[in-house]
Parts: sequence; structure tokens; C-alpha cells
Amino acid sequence: MREGSGNRYLARKALVPVNFMCEAPDAAEVSVIGDFNEWNPEADRMWRHHDGCWKSSLMVHTGHHRYQFLVDGEPRLDPRANGVVRLEGKGRASLLMVS
Repeated sequence: MREGSGNRYLARKALVPVNFMCEAPDAAEVSVIGDFNEWNPEADRMWRHHDGCWKSSLMVHTGHHRYQFLVDGEPRLDPRANGVVRLEGKGRASLLMVS
């Protein structure tokens, strides 16, 4: 067995593509923020499509993640999320389960 090959398939190391979509036809700017990007609004800006939806595809580690959409600077929950959780001092966040 090669050195390190025993850890090759551990789920915690896996990156999976995740598609995000936010319906905000009147927004000027939308980003997705969460524990996977340290809640940085500059890290993952979304792209506006002709139908008024904002979309982004990110590589996210497997596991549970909390996130929000930031629509023109205002946090918004994702109605398509796996659930909703409370954040300490930040209100609520959408829950994403990646496997």
C-alpha cells in the first residue's frame, strides 16, 4: 500500500460541486456567504441570468454547512435549503448537507 493512500477516500477531504440559485430579479448584486467561505461577501459572487435568477457553482467539502444569500447587502435564506439553523448573533442561516 502506498504511503497516505489509506486516507484517500475519507469523506471529510472530498470536494463536491454545489449549485446555488437565488431568485432576486431586482437585485444589483448577490453573493453566497457561509462557513465554507468564512462568511466573506467578496468570495463567491453570483451571476445574474436572463430570467432574473442569480446562480453560482462552488466546490464545497462534504458535511453540513450554514449559509445565506447576501442580496444587495441584506441576508436572505434559501427556500430550497435542507433546513434552517440559528447563528450566534447573526439571526438564521440556511443549512446545506453535502455528501
